Amino acid sequence: MEEIIKMYTICLIVNGNRILLLNRQHDSYKGYIAPGGRIEFPESPMECAIREVKEETGLIVRNLKFKGLAEYMNPNKERYMIFNYITYEFEGDLIADSREGKPEWVQIQDISKIEMQENFRRRISLFFEEGTFETHMNRYEEGMKEEHIIKT
Repeated sequence: MEEIIKMYTICLIVNGNRILLLNRQHDSYKGYIAPGGRIEFPESPMECAIREVKEETGLIVRNLKFKGLAEYMNPNKERYMIFNYITYEFEGDLIADSREGKPEWVQIQDISKIEMQENFRRRISLFFEEGTFETHMNRYEEGMKEEHIIKT
């Protein structure tokens, strides 16, 4: 079986002590998540992050900084690669809702109180540290997970 690679991006938008997240309440991925999505050929990961933020929030972002790569390996030889960016620079008007969820400014100090997948929650603090990070998670048939985090 040949390996299948799927590439995505997310962009954490920071405004003072708040970050912009999508309150996603559909399919199996419920909870808050940063805007982002699948990279479309032939765009670059950064081009994808800028496009996805605009589609999902209405905001135009600039001066994105690459923070790290998160990988998830499924037993059927699927590799998901998520390119993680952060920015403090944006303009435009926030839309009320998108197909991916309602954009909401969330106080950074309240992150532990809101619903989100744990692998995203663990990555949030890495965005604010110096250097870059890499996370690598293997998913097994039984649903067990093993995750490694490397910081540079």
